[in-house]
Amino acid sequence: MSLSNAEEQLMKYLWKLDKAFLKDLLEAYPEPKPATTTVATMLKRMQDKGYVDYKLYGKSREYFPLVKKTDYFSNHVNSLIKNFFNNSASQFASFFTSETNLSTEELEELRSIVDQQIEKQSK
Repeated sequence: MSLSNAEEQLMKYLWKLDKAFLKDLLEAYPEPKPATTTVATMLKRMQDKGYVDYKLYGKSREYFPLVKKTDYFSNHVNSLIKNFFNNSASQFASFFTSETNLSTEELEELRSIVDQQIEKQSK
């Protein structure tokens, strides 16, 4: 089960804070801030989906992520490649490099990253 855009934004704040009470998460939002009940409802849904949990301190809940940010986005990218690019990373790379208006410098940086990964895997 995936997160809605609003839940994903809330999750980004939680990943940044590592653990947080509801008031901490509300403070992370820019103005206009969402209603407290809205954020509480999203946290409950995210808990039901297995993305967050909490530790109880009296009546206060300290929330923490159950899913690492890198795992979440890795899963997203892999799903994107599978569903839109016939499970072909090269089709994804071709689309990404030709359709995103990357500068020559950015393309060279990507090439360097790919070369480093190839070198790492061939050891």
